[in-house]
Amino acid sequence: MAETRWFHPRGHLARDGWQTVVDGATDGWEHTGLRVVELSGGSVEVEAGVEKLVVPLAGSFRVEAGGSVYELAGRASVFDGPTDVLYVSTAEAATISGRGRVAVATSPTAAAHPTRHLAAADTPVELRGSGASSRQVHNFGTPQALDAARFIVCEVITPSENWSSYPPHKHDEHEPGHESRLEEIYYFESAPTRSGGRAESADAAFGMFSTYSSPAGEIDINARVQTGDVALVPYGYHGPAVAAPGYDLYYLNVMAGPDPERVWHISDDPAHAWVRDTWEGQPFDERLPYESTKG
Repeated sequence: MAETRWFHPRGHLARDGWQTVVDGATDGWEHTGLRVVELSGGSVEVEAGVEKLVVPLAGSFRVEAGGSVYELAGRASVFDGPTDVLYVSTAEAATISGRGRVAVATSPTAAAHPTRHLAAADTPVELRGSGASSRQVHNFGTPQALDAARFIVCEVITPSENWSSYPPHKHDEHEPGHESRLEEIYYFESAPTRSGGRAESADAAFGMFSTYSSPAGEIDINARVQTGDVALVPYGYHGPAVAAPGYDLYYLNVMAGPDPERVWHISDDPAHAWVRDTWEGQPFDERLPYESTKG
């Protein structure tokens, strides 16, 4: 029951024309939200009352908010490097139109921060880990890059056979300067690896994802993840997320919580924290960074 409550295959969270909806109506959920939709020239609207981050996954989009129009050039896929994103103030509704797949991260708040367009070229790109734990992080919605009220949003690309969200870690206790309370959404996509995958294997592409319990609560996910799947992590240790041989893995993270500070502080599982020390001196995966394949 713990896995079926917190892990949702593609389509299980569909509502009101969206492929995925996570919000306050989701059982056990309070601080974060996510919507994903595939558009073919039509439009969708996201109401005021939540702060929003519009993230093109595949395709290009136009966003109307607060009387202004913003063009998001987007990208061919989530494995084509950073995308431009749009932060939309909680005081404004947003209408999104275009062609392709787009995600909208949300968090309920009364604080109205200004709407802001962040270009792909300005996105902080972090190469994290080393060796088989090498991964690429796009920090467009972190406190260092974005003035927001509550949420922290980023995306992670893990090349075929690599591990990310590792060592397993948690953020479910309020210990100032050490650990923060943040519920977290993982939205997954997978595709044949850019280093030689077979195009006909696109629907078969997958990775693996795991969570387990901490003193804050019981959770148990050991799932095969594919494009469109969602894992909710209200508490507990989470990781690893592993890209299967032959396939690259992507996930979009949305985090927020009840603490007064908007900060990401984590605690590694003490049984596995030593793994970080083994990264020193290892070469970084030469396949990264993944950038646009255009041109």
